[in-house]
Amino acid sequence: MHRRDLLKQLAAGLLALAPGLSRSATPGTAAGAPEPFDEARLLARARTLAARPYRPRSTQLPAPLAALNWDGYQSIGYRPDHALWAGQHLPFEARFFHLGLFFKSAVQMHEVVDGQARLIAYDPAMFDYGRSGLARQALPADLGFAGFRLTTKADPTRDVAAFLGASYFRAVGGQWQYGMSARGLAIDTGLPRAEEFPDFTEFWLVRPAADADTARVYALLDSPSVAGIYRFDIRPGDALVMDVAATLYVRKPIERLGIAPLTSMFLYGENDRTDRAGDRHSAARRWRASDWRPEIHDSDGLAIWRGSGEWIWRPLANPPVLRSQRFADDSPRGFGLLQRDRNSDHYQDDGVFYEKRPSVWVEPTHDWGEGAVELVELSANDETFDNIVAFWRPAVAPHAGQELAFGYRLTWGAQPAAASPLARVVATRTGIGGVVGQPRKYFSWRFVVDFAGGELSRLGRSTAGSTVEPVIRASRGRVEIASARPLASIDGVRAMFDVVPDASNAPIELLLTLQSGERLLSETWAYQWTPPVDRGV
Repeated sequence: MHRRDLLKQLAAGLLALAPGLSRSATPGTAAGAPEPFDEARLLARARTLAARPYRPRSTQLPAPLAALNWDGYQSIGYRPDHALWAGQHLPFEARFFHLGLFFKSAVQMHEVVDGQARLIAYDPAMFDYGRSGLARQALPADLGFAGFRLTTKADPTRDVAAFLGASYFRAVGGQWQYGMSARGLAIDTGLPRAEEFPDFTEFWLVRPAADADTARVYALLDSPSVAGIYRFDIRPGDALVMDVAATLYVRKPIERLGIAPLTSMFLYGENDRTDRAGDRHSAARRWRASDWRPEIHDSDGLAIWRGSGEWIWRPLANPPVLRSQRFADDSPRGFGLLQRDRNSDHYQDDGVFYEKRPSVWVEPTHDWGEGAVELVELSANDETFDNIVAFWRPAVAPHAGQELAFGYRLTWGAQPAAASPLARVVATRTGIGGVVGQPRKYFSWRFVVDFAGGELSRLGRSTAGSTVEPVIRASRGRVEIASARPLASIDGVRAMFDVVPDASNAPIELLLTLQSGERLLSETWAYQWTPPVDRGV
């Protein structure tokens, strides 16, 4: 799931545009013959497609493109004067990505105007080939595009959303920083076999009204297991909002279907930085203790608002081997991968600005019923490796011939669209357990969790230690040396406890909340800890 190598694997090949179409002669216009367009026609097309055997696309690029290296591909730029809707005084423009490198599958682009759709034909004049070494005349006239990005009239130089590679897309909020990605669909993610990556194979971009604040985009999704139609209503702002409606037609049974999948990167953080002595994987993971930056991650936790009203915070980790965790629920209210830590001192990275990476919150717009939020964490040794996936998995696995419909809202920005009124976790740290100054007679691991907000600041520093108690649950092992005491620096409470594992090396599930008597004070901190193999003291 490397941001480069993954997309290399995902790209399913080259799909030539229909022959006989003229190339776009006027910047910002479509050149195909008009065809009637509406959602019913799109759905009928996807339904028909799903009833046929899946046809994989070619992965053959023209030789000049196939020969490009990373720098050569990156030097290809799009000419702004050739953007779709350029010079038409509309609130949005669309610019297209060139094929090449890891993006070997052309996607068809259409413009929709007044119920009519026209195919947008590739034209090399749309691109500035810079130092790539490519000669325009050496490229096929019907080459096609790899994807597209949206810009706004208010800021035409910076894009607010981009769709590129398989069914991946990204967006920015008010901090204008790309980070984690979303996908149209996840299939068999985290299983002990190859994951299936559906593709968006066609897009329809609806020409916006002059006063519109929302861009509408349709996409056709196709894969060996499913075909479907997606509608995106994209509204930029300090928090960019995407309303997504998906209708899926299942070709064959799917063991693990992932709705509204989010993909992110977590290399290390304050909870998961240093190698554990005796860990059999530590020789290959010494970077964790050697990189000069204190933390490296696009997201630091999974937040869940359960149907019951409970709030859960699950800090992310970079495990030695693939692992997954599921949070069963009924009618979830939302979930998201968040970047809670916004302190630049905690990253010390003035190149990619991890403190500005957007959080993404998923809010169902109808009742999703029973299922689970699933978190998959893969081992990573490089920050360009997207090793975190979270998605909603329906309780009943889809069967062939089934039609599914899901609606949800994605919010991209510095803060999630929903937040608990209770105290929330602001930091998680781990390290060797035991009592300082006393010899350790057995192995234990310490967990330090800081909470702030909610009622904690009103309890008062002098009384918080006596009125706040940590409630800790462990699936195995023994919990000891538990405490909760005021932490003036955050106007909150620090909870601490040690876990003494049993003989097993399987992951241990941990839960922690703060209470005052019977009153719940905090969200639920959830953690999955894998004890080391060598537990010498």
